[in-house]
Amino acid sequence: MTQLEKIRQEFPALGEQVYGKPLVYLDNAATSQRPLSVVRKWEEVTLKYNANLHRAVHRLADLATQEYEATRDAVRDYLNAESRQEIVFTSGATAAINLVAFSFGEAFVREGDEIVVSEAEHHSNIVPWQMLCERKGARLKVLPVDDGGRLCLEALPGLLTPRTKLVCVAHISNVLGLVNPVKEVVKICHSAGCPVLVDGAQGIVHERVDVRDLVCDFYVFSGHKVYAAPGTGVLYGRRALLEQMPPYMGGGEMIGTVRWTGTTYAPLPQKFEAGTQNIAGTPTLRPALEMAQALRDPAVEAEQRAIKEFMLNKLSGIPGLRLYGIPASPEEKIPLFSFSVEQAHHEDLALILDKLGVAVRSGQMCAEPLMDRFGVTGMLRVSFAPYNTLQEAEYFIQSLERAIKMLRG
Repeated sequence: MTQLEKIRQEFPALGEQVYGKPLVYLDNAATSQRPLSVVRKWEEVTLKYNANLHRAVHRLADLATQEYEATRDAVRDYLNAESRQEIVFTSGATAAINLVAFSFGEAFVREGDEIVVSEAEHHSNIVPWQMLCERKGARLKVLPVDDGGRLCLEALPGLLTPRTKLVCVAHISNVLGLVNPVKEVVKICHSAGCPVLVDGAQGIVHERVDVRDLVCDFYVFSGHKVYAAPGTGVLYGRRALLEQMPPYMGGGEMIGTVRWTGTTYAPLPQKFEAGTQNIAGTPTLRPALEMAQALRDPAVEAEQRAIKEFMLNKLSGIPGLRLYGIPASPEEKIPLFSFSVEQAHHEDLALILDKLGVAVRSGQMCAEPLMDRFGVTGMLRVSFAPYNTLQEAEYFIQSLERAIKMLRG
């Protein structure tokens, strides 16, 4: 049994059937399947350590707190953050971005200031900044992408002015599957005195993330895309910035003292973790990140490269198929492919593929401005996780060709 086969056995959903056919799950960019280690951790904390965090002195509360805080240390290590105070737990990447949009905005953004986002962003990395700009009277500027989907990096310096307060960019586009040159973005922005937020929802799955190497100021990701329980997420923030940002929400545990005359706030990271946290969910980030590390096995990575090469070759040979996100080199692309097919609506293709046991995503992928950029109303997206196989890719291509033939008559 190969290492990949052993790993796949840890994901029960991968052995399921739909409509009497083996499930081929290729909607991993939306959410990943969960391994037994994650499910067992959730059950362990739920059944054995179900008590509120940080507050009580009894044994159960102490064990729950230990599980939660040990997870913070594990995430700090995984991201190579400088300190555990820079790791804030949230309900996901969306919540983390909204936290920064509010708190960073309150601390640093004034009327007439500017925020820059890329044209290829998920709505979660667009709408919070629009809301901030509307609230503060600031201006949102857009870094375009070229016809291949790559960032027009040469345009970035011209977008930056003394009023630019933050640049926000995805580590990897959830539509295009392209790995953005984040280090170069950070270098350009920092040379202009501007901090950078990186949306790592896809990056945490497919890249080795070292926030000190990236030198980014904020990095966010969701647990459910990297094998953890839903409703979990992480905000990494550079401590010097977090210290200056006011809390996003008020409530229990984020306070120092509360008086009618005023309130003081807890130190980092509790300042940003108001209320009862995800007692059982957050600890699943530990086994999830352990699984992410296990999936960096050389044989597994070789399978991923084979899938990528196979898919690029096969998709380019299907008449009338237009692929979005064309890499200049293979290293720029993860095994995620969004495309449209002439005379075959993306929703119809997805429905037929579903009946054949293949789960894919169709629609706008929460990136409507990017759809407008390419002049389409939607796309079909096929996103592989490190636990997918070349055989599944081959079955997908067979099924896609069958679906196209059915729709074209």
